[in-house]
Amino acid sequence: MKHEQILKGILRELTVNAELISAEELERFAEVLCDAKHIFVAGAGRSGFAARAFSNRLMHLGLEVFFVGEPTTPAIGSEDVLVIGSGSGETGSLVGMAEKAKRLGAKIVTLTIHPEASIGKMAQACITIPGATPKSGLTDTIHSIQPMGSAFEQMSWLVYDTIIMILMDKLGKNQEEMFTHHANLE
Repeated sequence: MKHEQILKGILRELTVNAELISAEELERFAEVLCDAKHIFVAGAGRSGFAARAFSNRLMHLGLEVFFVGEPTTPAIGSEDVLVIGSGSGETGSLVGMAEKAKRLGAKIVTLTIHPEASIGKMAQACITIPGATPKSGLTDTIHSIQPMGSAFEQMSWLVYDTIIMILMDKLGKNQEEMFTHHANLE
């Protein structure tokens, strides 16, 4: 592919992948979040960066949200939900986290390429994102022109932003209200 065509190729790929996202899965995911007392968000690597951005937007909505691993993250409980972004659905630290959250009675929701994997099997809501993963033993669900898991990570970011817009509608929030929660010590 010629260098000047790479960006357009990525955008075409994401457009095709977006057509494969289930509206029902998006709706169910948002409903579980609406019912949560606290929302805990987790992800590893680049998927974790997208998840971290999602936690930031949830905070802008005025929700009680924590990114797992930060020193100010409290204990999870039975009225809470754990959001996990994991392409493979088998990342060891995230599987362990999901197992513990489940034992403590929390709900689990996930974005993944593989809903049949360990994390997906524990989830109350799962958004299946088409993608390719470099992890051995896992089948890619699409062919990607991009390296490693880039297509999944990019689509995760877009799906998280879609969930935010669905939540804005469900919670009756607008951008002006969200901005009142924006950081002001910058």
